Amino acid sequence: METADFLQTLDREGRLLAAAAEAAGTDAKVPTCPQWQVRDLLRHTSAVHRWAAGIVADGHTAPRPFGDLPDLDGAELVAWYRDSHARLVDTLAAAPSDLECWTFHPAPCPSPLAFWTRRQAHETTVHRYDAESARAGAASPVARDFAVDGIDELLRGFHARTRSRVRTDEPRVLRVRASDSGDVWTVRLSAEPPMTTRDESGVAEAELSGPADQLYLALWNRAPMPDVTGDAALAALWRERSGI
Repeated sequence: METADFLQTLDREGRLLAAAAEAAGTDAKVPTCPQWQVRDLLRHTSAVHRWAAGIVADGHTAPRPFGDLPDLDGAELVAWYRDSHARLVDTLAAAPSDLECWTFHPAPCPSPLAFWTRRQAHETTVHRYDAESARAGAASPVARDFAVDGIDELLRGFHARTRSRVRTDEPRVLRVRASDSGDVWTVRLSAEPPMTTRDESGVAEAELSGPADQLYLALWNRAPMPDVTGDAALAALWRERSGI
C-alpha cells in the first residue's frame, strides 16, 4: 500500500470512530477494552493523534512526551477528538516526502512520513473497531490488503521491539496464516523479542489462521482467533502476553 492509501484510510477510520463514539455516548462501556468507557477511548486516541502530529509537524528527532488529556466529556470530547484527528490528517497531508523525524519500531517502511501515516491508520482502525463495539450494530469492514499490512506491522514491528512480552523459556515456532490472501508469517519465540519472517519456514508447533480481517482483529486481541491448530497453549500465550 502507498502512503496516500494509508492517509485515505486514516481519514475515513477517524470519521467512523467519531460517529460511533457520538452514537454510543461517552458513558458507554467498550467491550473490546473492558477497562475503558468511550470517554477513555476518545481521550487516549486524541492524545495519540496530537502527539504524532506534533512529531511530524516539528520534525522531532527524539521521543517527546504525550500532552495532558483533555478535561472534557460528552459532545465537547467528541468534538475534541474530531479536531485532533483532522489536525493529524492535515499535518500528514502537508508533510514533505523527505520528512526526517523520530519513529519507534523497525517494521519495514520507506520513510518516516510513510511510517507515521501507516501507524496512525492502523491505530485509528483498531480504535474505530473499539468505538463501534460500544454502540449497537455491525462493525465496519477492514479491507483485506490493509489487514494483511497491519498483521505485518504488528508482527515485524511492534513485537520486534524489546517491549514485547511474548517470550518463551525454550525456543518455539508459531505460524500465522491469512487464509484468503495466502500471506504467511513465521514467528520464532524465545527469551528474546520475537523474530518474525514473512515466509513459511521450519516446523511450527501451532498455527493461527483465518481471513485477514478477522486475523488482524484477533492478533490485536479485539476478536476471537478464527482458527487454531497445534499446541493451543502456544496460541493462548499470544492472547495473554501480546497486549500493547
